[in-house]
Amino acid sequence: MSRLAFGLVRWFVGLVGAVLIVVLLGTAVAVYLAVERQPLVDTQIHFTPEHISRAKLLLERNDPRRLRQGEVRTIVVSQGDLDLATNYAASRLGRGAASAVLQDGSATVRLTVMLPSNPLGNYLNLTAVLVEAQNIPRLDALRLGRLPIPRQLAEWALRQGVAYTPGGADYVNALQQVLKRVVLRKNQLTVVYQWDDQLPDRLRSVLVPAETEARAKAYQTRLAELIRPSATGRISLSSLLQPLMELARQRSAESGKAVEENQAAILVLTLYVNGRDLATLVSAARHWPVPGPGRVALGGRDDFAQHFTISAAVSATSGSPLADAVGLYKEVQDSRGGSGFSFNDIAADLAGTRFGKLATTSEKGAIALQGRFAQAIRDADLLPKVSDLPEFMSESEFKRRYGGIGSPAYNAMMRDIDQRVSALPLYH
Repeated sequence: MSRLAFGLVRWFVGLVGAVLIVVLLGTAVAVYLAVERQPLVDTQIHFTPEHISRAKLLLERNDPRRLRQGEVRTIVVSQGDLDLATNYAASRLGRGAASAVLQDGSATVRLTVMLPSNPLGNYLNLTAVLVEAQNIPRLDALRLGRLPIPRQLAEWALRQGVAYTPGGADYVNALQQVLKRVVLRKNQLTVVYQWDDQLPDRLRSVLVPAETEARAKAYQTRLAELIRPSATGRISLSSLLQPLMELARQRSAESGKAVEENQAAILVLTLYVNGRDLATLVSAARHWPVPGPGRVALGGRDDFAQHFTISAAVSATSGSPLADAVGLYKEVQDSRGGSGFSFNDIAADLAGTRFGKLATTSEKGAIALQGRFAQAIRDADLLPKVSDLPEFMSESEFKRRYGGIGSPAYNAMMRDIDQRVSALPLYH
């Protein structure tokens, strides 16, 4: 090899080494600047019945069944409700917290996600500034800890994230076609959209991919085998849950996806117990086997089965904080003219939430829970004794006896319920 060639090789090797050193140093500096020791946001979500009531009212006002093709509607969201929504979304990331501040023409979103213990810091803090654009806000600035991210790089990363999320791009495209304008004002978010009758089916196809649809069909078919059209009388929840969880165990051994199998089983059972048609979520279910009519009970009561399954489904698919709030909202509504506030219904909510969480938190936990159904399961294994808990209290009676939600007497009762549920071997 000539001296010139040898010199070029040395120069090239040195250049590659220098580039690698710069990249490694740059990465180290970026990580050092991005990870911090203090959280930017430490507010934790606390759902109340009023929060759920406002969300329910918002959904009722924009019920698709009441909208006409091409109808233009406007949704107004307050600063507080937006803050709660972003905080809830952050909690789904894993011990996260978030806040959103609305100003005229812009919105600042701050997010904190807790990291595993490490020498650099336990918090990943993100600050994003969004500004009004033609239809939906665009990203204007992004900072990761103390590290500013160029807007072009942030937009590219966002596009890649959407592209690699199953159904993400289709979901965004479907929403963009109906969104006409998002207006950012101080303490208020206004969304203007034009209804499209095809949107529900398009979103169903995005939100329920083919693999999930196949799972749902398997559990719907099994449920139809368990409940014949000639079925009469009450059916115990445990007698349905056990064979469905056994099917989940068998399918998990083949698919290796125990969490997804448990989610599908819980969702299908929940819709049936509460008298809802699976076709509202999966259009193809209109052509699947249909379980016969029947009243499903837990501990001899239909309402316990309904509370348990709803909370289990919400916990399995959306997280336990919302499941707790849904049950609490139901009890407050009952106390305002319905059956009344019942602590035993709250117990069914809590047990269902615990079940849904154990069934879907991790693959190991999902498989372990499936294994527990290999032995006979009774209703008493799902819900502890609750017949001695106060129920059917009017709002005034509830406040007289317990002083309202969050009072010492109320909290003591909730601790007692939690201890009863935790004592069941199934939830250990």
